Amino acid sequence: MNTNNNEQQTKNIKGIRIQTVNYFMIAVSCIFYIFILYITIQVSVRYNTLTQNINDFTVCSQDANELETASDYLTEQVRLYVITREPEYMNAYIEELYVTKRREHSLENLQNANCIGEESLSYLQHALDESNDLTVSELYAMRLVGETSGQDTDILPDVIKNTALTPEDAALSAEAKLQKAQALVFDSQYLSAKERIRENTSSCLDSIISDTLKAQDISITAMEHSLSIQRVYISILFLLNIATFIMILVLIVKPLKIYVNCIKEEKMLSILGSYEFKYLALTYNDIYNLNKANESMLRHKAEHDPLTGLANRSTFEHLQQILKGNTPLTLFLIDIDYFKGVNDTYGHKTGDQVLIKVAKTLQKSFRSQDFVMRIGGDEFAVVMTNITLEQRSVIDQKISLINKFLSDENDSLPRITLSIGAVFSDQGFTEGLYTMADKALYHVKENGRNGYALYQDIY
Repeated sequence: MNTNNNEQQTKNIKGIRIQTVNYFMIAVSCIFYIFILYITIQVSVRYNTLTQNINDFTVCSQDANELETASDYLTEQVRLYVITREPEYMNAYIEELYVTKRREHSLENLQNANCIGEESLSYLQHALDESNDLTVSELYAMRLVGETSGQDTDILPDVIKNTALTPEDAALSAEAKLQKAQALVFDSQYLSAKERIRENTSSCLDSIISDTLKAQDISITAMEHSLSIQRVYISILFLLNIATFIMILVLIVKPLKIYVNCIKEEKMLSILGSYEFKYLALTYNDIYNLNKANESMLRHKAEHDPLTGLANRSTFEHLQQILKGNTPLTLFLIDIDYFKGVNDTYGHKTGDQVLIKVAKTLQKSFRSQDFVMRIGGDEFAVVMTNITLEQRSVIDQKISLINKFLSDENDSLPRITLSIGAVFSDQGFTEGLYTMADKALYHVKENGRNGYALYQDIY
């Protein structure tokens, strides 16, 4: 009947299934991990874009500055030439203008760059045009200087040699030509042109900075948006992990701890946790009840006397093992006087009734925590724990009470007396304790029976 009830209860189990929760958590976690991975890639792309913008800005700024630097280099060489008339400055100028060509290369690089817009290019183009316009004056100035050097003009570079002087300038003296050449590269008109080059270059840089900042703002905004989404996904995933952890605690860890304690304490399992644990608990409890019933029945048969219901000799021997140590106790060995005569005179049925009467008398006379046992045919043993010699009066009272109960003849049983030998020990059940109690019992029998003796009083 109990098994049927458990089977019916098993069918009605309600609870969260760990397997279902596990599959759900894995699926949701995988989805959010994919989202986070995707957002991480987006953030990485935005970061690379931002880094590329910074790198492009650096390159474009260098190229824009390079045009102004090259223009200033040409100015420096032409001025040194018109002042010193050293050919090396003229040659350096020509090499920069026609071989190195940093100005043109800078503009070409910027035209191919991603960091510069049309507006920036227009500023740089104006700067290059202004620089090219100055090269006309600079070549003319170097032609004038070449006329005053006293050298053959045929050795001048072709571009300078082919620069024609006006009739008025050709008619000037060498000193006047030199002065005019210096004026061409130092006068206010030349300086104004140089200033316009710097302004255009500066405007180009400002435009590049503006375009770069706009691109950076776009990348940063997109990155912040991606990071915000990433934080949301990570927070959700964190909450899922917390929820998973809590469910593991509630559905698995807590039931396991409770079940372990129940098993250690040999108790039935509580019906809690997930569906699987509830099912396990019900199955375990069913087996537990069956085992307990069988165990209780077998233990009772093994440890108790079937006639009197008292613990038997097996229990007495087991008790000797577990009561070792510092537990003070008193051991009583009890025999029914002339019990064989009772059996012979009144029959075994009456003898059994006498044994039952003695057993009940002993149980009533001693405390519930004391151990009352039948260890043989008419032999009984009692172990009183936590009692000392100072409590000798308690023992005497117990013996008087036993004799009083046994003297009652209203039950139609023959009057019987007991011989009792006792021994006290403050070290628990020592090895020779039984022998000492037996000696005390023998002393009583040798001295007329129907009495009580404490080993410590006679030895």
